[in-house]
Amino acid sequence: LKRAARLAPAPCRWNSGLPMNIGVLFVPQQEAWVVERMGKFHRILEPGLNFLIPLLDRIRYVQSLKEIVINVPEQSAFTLDNVTLQIDGVLYLRVMDPYKASYGVEDPEYAVTQLAQTTMRSELGKLSLDRVFRERESLNASIVDAINQASDCWGIQCLRYEIKDIHVPPRVKESMQMQVEAERRKRATVLESEGTRESAINVAEGQKQAQILASEAEKAEQINKAAGGEANAMLVKARAKAEAIQLLAAALAQQHGNAAASLSVAEQYVNAFSKIAKDSNTVLLPANTGDVTNMVAQALGIYTTLTKPQAVKTQDEMPPAHEDSHSPATEVLKPEQGSSS
Repeated sequence: LKRAARLAPAPCRWNSGLPMNIGVLFVPQQEAWVVERMGKFHRILEPGLNFLIPLLDRIRYVQSLKEIVINVPEQSAFTLDNVTLQIDGVLYLRVMDPYKASYGVEDPEYAVTQLAQTTMRSELGKLSLDRVFRERESLNASIVDAINQASDCWGIQCLRYEIKDIHVPPRVKESMQMQVEAERRKRATVLESEGTRESAINVAEGQKQAQILASEAEKAEQINKAAGGEANAMLVKARAKAEAIQLLAAALAQQHGNAAASLSVAEQYVNAFSKIAKDSNTVLLPANTGDVTNMVAQALGIYTTLTKPQAVKTQDEMPPAHEDSHSPATEVLKPEQGSSS
């Protein structure tokens, strides 16, 4: 047995140096030895101890059941938009049926490599240049499906296919770089315009809020003024005016009050005419401007007419014991005498 193991060379796929049949053979793990008896397929030796008949049995093929990695050579292919690409890949496959792998095809490795190249060119012709880079995974999956459909009768299963490198012509590469730069400039311009727009919106919102707050503050200030200082000032003025009217009424009720009233009206009359020319260039004067006595008499007559109903009301409210029938007449005649004078 030791001699047989020593004489058996290292197993390899599709190698002409096959193990010699010495009757007792040891098959390594993950290998399948195809045995022919008198030129006809006999059986497949399993890993471990196996016995064969010398001279009649011959080990014809040694198939490795491990996953095999095959480099697909670089090749040129045309895309859908007529761009020439230099592309290569890596193929991962495994022998699933040693019998089909031995008798279904002469050289399985070469057959699968050629099938991978043709399938890659066919799939690339269906895609444009931009989609080749974006849909790289789908391209790999399509190549694997196409290889498995064709290699099923060979007893080989393609597990994965990976594209290693894709080389584009220099001019196409320059145009792609220009396209990328233009796209980046476009994005930068769009982002800048969006930033300007957001900034303008924020400024407008800030101005709007500032105006709203300013108007609310002004409104609150006016309310505070109306409720505070101005209201108090109006009350003070009203009280002062009421006290002044009361004092004036008391003064007029005293002796010679009408004469004092006549003097005050005359002074106000003269002062009013002295200020007319200062306010405007156009002055409207009555026909009897120089007749001061007549103007004063008219003013006192209006005053007497306004105070007469008040005096009569006061007499009606007084008790009968204190009524003086001559006093109202006397007070009414005094203004008349003053006006006639």
